[in-house]
Amino acid sequence: MLTNKLTTYLTKLIKTCPEIEKQFIYSKQENREEKSTFSDPLMEEHHTVVRGLVHKYHNRALILLTLNCAAYCRFCTRRRKVSDIQKGVLSDKDLNNIVAYIKKHPDIKEIILSGGDPLTVPILLQKMLLKLSKLPQIKIIRIGTRLPVTDPKKINQKLIDVLKIIKNKTIYILIHFEHPKEITKSTIIATQKLKQVSTMLLSQSVFLKNINDSFDTLYELFSKLIEIGIKPYYLYHCDPVKGAEHFIVNIRKEIKIVTKLRKNLSGLAFPIHIIDAPNGSGKIPVPLEFWGVKLNEYKDFNNKRLKT
Repeated sequence: MLTNKLTTYLTKLIKTCPEIEKQFIYSKQENREEKSTFSDPLMEEHHTVVRGLVHKYHNRALILLTLNCAAYCRFCTRRRKVSDIQKGVLSDKDLNNIVAYIKKHPDIKEIILSGGDPLTVPILLQKMLLKLSKLPQIKIIRIGTRLPVTDPKKINQKLIDVLKIIKNKTIYILIHFEHPKEITKSTIIATQKLKQVSTMLLSQSVFLKNINDSFDTLYELFSKLIEIGIKPYYLYHCDPVKGAEHFIVNIRKEIKIVTKLRKNLSGLAFPIHIIDAPNGSGKIPVPLEFWGVKLNEYKDFNNKRLKT
């Protein structure tokens, strides 16, 4: 079972906002068993080519640098193994194997560093970035993190210096935000520091039942993000992960909310609403109410039909 893990900062923050508390504290609802959910909905284990490297799409690859996070989100897609720190520690041999695989696949131009949270392991991150910086085939590096929300003081000069290793690549840093009250003064300071080393800051958010599944909440979140220089990027339909079923919002409710957001937000503040196709391939854009379409099924990148 995914363990509770909180930072001192987050422990204080959840006392002020039950919507944030629900994201990080265990609930008995996690014990529900549903046939329609999966332990690994994105089939990452199937696409793991060497330890720590997931190669699902031909021109980009995902490196799971660590299974550690500053705090553990209860709706995590990788809750099957996130928090397993012992198994999640990559060795120097693992890093070398990852680089060797990338070199053998010159079509890989983009690397996504994730986990866990890669910013929680600066020494390991430094090693990986040094290796990636020497690969001319890699043009883009994406780093996914929630550290500015969970422990913003860890975005310190030491970490910034590690990120400055990359001088010849484009770096995008993607930060998970789920609720506007996560945008505190401390978090804003942390994101401003990350601007020193990032070509662009973007956000990722997940629709979460009884947490952010309302127009007002998401309007405030995306408006505040664009005001502090973070472009809302993806708004996910919650992945069908075992143990996280109670977070899943009805897709029709999501579409209604996102349609209203499109009418009221600027294009800069408006994210792409997607389903990361479970047991399929691709992040599939969800149509809004401006178009009349079937909502009970869709096709993934490989034309495989999937049910909503």
